Amino acid sequence: MVTLDLRHVASPAVRDLLHLVNHPDFDRAQQQIEHLGGCTEPVRLTGQSTTIDTTTGEVLRAYTASGEPTGSLLTACGNRRASRCPACSRVYAADTYHLIRAGLSGGKNVPDTVRTHPRVFATLTAPSFGPVHNRPTTPGGNARPCSCRKLHEPTDALLGTPLNPATYDYAGAILFNAHASALWARFTTYLRREIAARLGMTQKAARTVLRVSFAKVAEYQKRGLVHFHAVIRLDGPDGNSTPPPPYATVAMLADAIRAAALRVRVAVVSDAIGERELTWGEQLDVREIAAFGTDTELTDQAVAAYVAKYATKSADASGTLDRALFCRPCQGRGATLLPHGAALPCTACGGTGQARPLPRLAVARHVRQMIRTCWELGRLPEFADLKLWKWAHMLGFRGHFSTKSRRYSATLGALRDARRTWRTEQVHAHASLPEPDPDTTLVVGHWAYLGTGYSPGAALLAAAVWHRRELARQFAFEGGC
Repeated sequence: MVTLDLRHVASPAVRDLLHLVNHPDFDRAQQQIEHLGGCTEPVRLTGQSTTIDTTTGEVLRAYTASGEPTGSLLTACGNRRASRCPACSRVYAADTYHLIRAGLSGGKNVPDTVRTHPRVFATLTAPSFGPVHNRPTTPGGNARPCSCRKLHEPTDALLGTPLNPATYDYAGAILFNAHASALWARFTTYLRREIAARLGMTQKAARTVLRVSFAKVAEYQKRGLVHFHAVIRLDGPDGNSTPPPPYATVAMLADAIRAAALRVRVAVVSDAIGERELTWGEQLDVREIAAFGTDTELTDQAVAAYVAKYATKSADASGTLDRALFCRPCQGRGATLLPHGAALPCTACGGTGQARPLPRLAVARHVRQMIRTCWELGRLPEFADLKLWKWAHMLGFRGHFSTKSRRYSATLGALRDARRTWRTEQVHAHASLPEPDPDTTLVVGHWAYLGTGYSPGAALLAAAVWHRRELARQFAFEGGC
């Protein structure tokens, strides 16, 4: 084997790439990276698996990660956040799109008759915690000056920040984010009650004739507060396979949604900040979802694409961070407990509990104050269960970004299982293995976590894979062939 003299190559990444390219089994290394589709933070595993025919004891296939050029098996990270892994987040967005679309138009074991069920697209927002810089418009859609008398551009960094930070209710804003999931849970409870009342039935009787199904996604506004977009649908008692009764109309559903949103209240009691009553904001949008192919913009396809878009975003869309800020060694406590109960200050964070000091965070002043408020409230005993210090990078929100009711449509797990089955079939076909019989085939595996990420050279190859696929996707989108 020829030894390369790469001392003249200044870039460590390029030097590593040249070593990788000249590896005797480079084709296999490239194949692994291509298979990941441009994943930026793959999981490295070490171990082996053996496929055995239980009737004969014959070993059909044996695989060990030590035989790979990198000495490990690379698997995609599966992160849904676009800021962390664009490749895996695109897969998550595609799965979410198909999940939402199936609940609107059918498919994925959902009958296409579901498109005739009453369904609306609702947006529930946060209340005001103080005036902020905004970009109001006239009835004709033209921008008007803000309350600060300035006409803000759409990209102005001031948008969403308080006009007077000294009087802005930061504690209320953080507590709203922290209780947003509880507000949604109560909303769905009240919605079922409101629907039953409009039908002149008890809730028990209403459940025998219809079911409320939904899928929602969280989105951060520029002011750092969460609001929810939701597809809400009325089904028959058996879910998406049966239609609701004729008297369960879109108008009735929309009216029940508005009434339920007004009823939601979550009380918060604290000696430090007093009593609070958290509610939804005054801005509530409820619109009927039209069928595909109609002239309206709010079609099932448009709604599915809209929800999938926000399913891959996180709090960093509002200018904050996409990684936790608490110190891992002490779990944000600032100290570790010794066996006899004494507290030993954490040397990693200097006793602050923060992985990075808040004043050094590269975020706007408004976002930094929201993060600081999370830490301050998180130290209070009455808010200990909210673990605000753990979710400070999410500005207090600790719920799932996308959720759905059980009978809305397929599940993300089912979509992933189908993809996993397809890939397994491809592997067997590539290795010229017979189709495995689940009754007579046993797969025994032993795997251990080794780490995450690529070597510097492999990272360059992964970036090239992602760039190439993005160009191909854009070309197809623009009508190329």
